[in-house]
Formats: sequence, C-alpha cells, structure tokens
Amino acid sequence: MGMKKICYITTISLTLRVFVLESAKYIHEHTDWDITFVCNPDPEFEAMLPDYINFHPISMERGISFAGIKAMLEMKKFFKEEKFDLIQYSTPNASLYAAMAGKAAKIPVRLYCQWGMAFVGFSGIKRKIFKAVEKYVCSNSTWVEPDSKSNLNFSHAEGLYPENKGSVIWNGSACGIKLDKFEYDKKDGWRESKRQELGIPDDGFVFGFVGRITRDKGINELLEAYKRVLADNPSAYLLFVGPSEVDATIIPELYQWAKSEKRVLFAGYTNTVEQYLSAMDCYVLPSYREGFGMGVVEAEIMGVPVIVTKIPGPIDAMLPEKTGYVVEKKSVDQLEAAMRKMLVSDLDALGQAGRTFAIEGFEQQEFFRQVLEDRKKLLGL
Repeated sequence: MGMKKICYITTISLTLRVFVLESAKYIHEHTDWDITFVCNPDPEFEAMLPDYINFHPISMERGISFAGIKAMLEMKKFFKEEKFDLIQYSTPNASLYAAMAGKAAKIPVRLYCQWGMAFVGFSGIKRKIFKAVEKYVCSNSTWVEPDSKSNLNFSHAEGLYPENKGSVIWNGSACGIKLDKFEYDKKDGWRESKRQELGIPDDGFVFGFVGRITRDKGINELLEAYKRVLADNPSAYLLFVGPSEVDATIIPELYQWAKSEKRVLFAGYTNTVEQYLSAMDCYVLPSYREGFGMGVVEAEIMGVPVIVTKIPGPIDAMLPEKTGYVVEKKSVDQLEAAMRKMLVSDLDALGQAGRTFAIEGFEQQEFFRQVLEDRKKLLGL
C-alpha cells in the first residue's frame, strides 16, 4: 500500500480526543501510515498520546483574530516540510487555517470534516459573513464530509459546494458509538442508583438533556415547555447533564425559576453519561443547529425515547414516531405537546426500536472500517 502521511487538525485537543483518537488508532492498526495531530498546545494531551502519533502544537485562538494569520503561515510551513498525502480538519478556526495552508502547500488531499456549521445559528450580516467563510473553507478543500446526510443535502441546497462534491461515512456521525461503554444490561442498576443519588422517586418521569446550557441548544423553549407540563404533572422532572455554566442567552427569569424548582436538576459535567441516560424516561434535544446529534444515538442505545427538533443532523439520528418525536425548532407549543405525548407513550416500544436502530447503524468498529476504506479511496489506493 505504501506508507502514507496523514495529519489531523482541530482547534482544541478535546475534539481530537473525543472524535479522532480512536479512529486514528484503528488506522494505525490496519496500515503503516504515518499519523500526526495538530491543535493548540496541550502538554497533558501530548503525553497521553501513543508513541506512533506525532504531535505538533500550533496556537489557534477561538474567534476571529490576526493571530490566525500567524497560525495559517505556521501550518503552511509545517505542511510543506512534512509533505502530507492527506490532511483532515474540523472545527471553525482550524478548518479555515488548514484549508488555506493546505492549498498553499499543495497538499493533494484536503479533507474538510464538516461537523456542524456555525452560520446556521446566526442571522443577518453575521450569518452572511460566517456562511462566506464556510463556503471558502469548502472551496479550498478537495473533498468535504459532513457528519449527516441531511447536512450534506443542506450544504448542496445552500450552494456551499457542488452536488458532485461531498459524502457521508456510512449512516453519519463523527465517530460512531462504542457499544461496550453503553452497557445496556446495567441500565436497571444504574437507573436505580442515579435516581437515588439525585432524589428522584421511582415513579417520577424524567425528561433529560445532555449538553451546554445555551440558547442555541433550545434551552429557553425546553424550560418554558417543561414549566407548562409540570403545572398538571407534578411527578415530571427535568435533568440537565453537562457543564453548569449558563450564558447570557438564557432568559434570566426562566433560569431563576429553574434554580428554585426542586424538580429541575443540574447534574454538572460527567464522564459517565450512560448512567445518567439510564435514569431518564425521555431524552430531549431542542437544538437550533447540530452537526449530527450523537447524544440522540447514545440515548437510543440505552433504550431511551427521544424528542428532537426538525433540523439537519438530529433527524438522521432517529426514526420519527418509531424511536421518538420531532418538533419544529423554537416552538414551545410543539415541544410541550411532544412532552405531553411522551408521558402517555409506550416507552418500551420506542426505546427498543431506538436501541435496534442505533446498534444497526452506528456501531463504532464498523464505522472505523468504513472511514479507512474512504481514506484509501481519497488517497487513490
């Protein structure tokens, strides 16, 4: 096959650790390729990497800044020295710098992993600017891979790149799902212990959300809809799992109400999301924009029914009316109706259908196998 040199670029190490590292390990095990990671300096991350992954830190600030020019030039120099056969980049800043640097350095395969598009959440002039940047990144890339089929269709419809450019790995997602982390046979035990820990009674109905508490995730609508449902369903709970920082985009009165309501629980960040999912009766993702919505598949693998907004990404991660329900984004009324519907639904039937769907479409080893086949094809092997 001949040794190929590939390089993965993201803005921060977290993206590499969560979405790329396992896939890179798989590629190492099945090829003799030389693998390099590039992101912001992070000595701890560098120390945990296996010996066969080279690490080259380049400082990239988040947001738009003149420091970006320095990062781009540094990347160009590095790419020229290393003569990579393929570079793969994702996250807004890293993608912009790497796409420009890669083209300038004449890297033959420049793969943009389009995992979420910032401009989708914006409006007015800000949307125009960010959309232009997105289009520019796509045009400087030789191939584009969004993490869902609906985002591929959306990109073509928005004219970000031509119809004959772009593809999706298997059924989508950035990294598939690791079945041995989501141990379904432990669900009942986890459910019991987590509910005890959180003070939720056995007969409490738990709506859950995993992620950042911010407007773009639909948290204002979720709080308002839950408040209405709670008015005549006193055994309904709302569980937030994820970083507890709340930004200025959340309506202050709603948040104050949530903090004072004992049935709204903030669990904070966790490494054991599967245990919290086990405590839920319904997973809700009322987001305005997503790349894919992996949390939806994680809920399904634990047999938890879902409610998602009708946006590119999440609608590929579930089956409407079979594994859960779909609502329009920003609609409190529809979200409330879906939550009320969930209270009287056959949760077992929805949950089992979701579990089957998730296992058959997103298992991680099969996903990695398809990633490797795709990379070989891009490299002309």
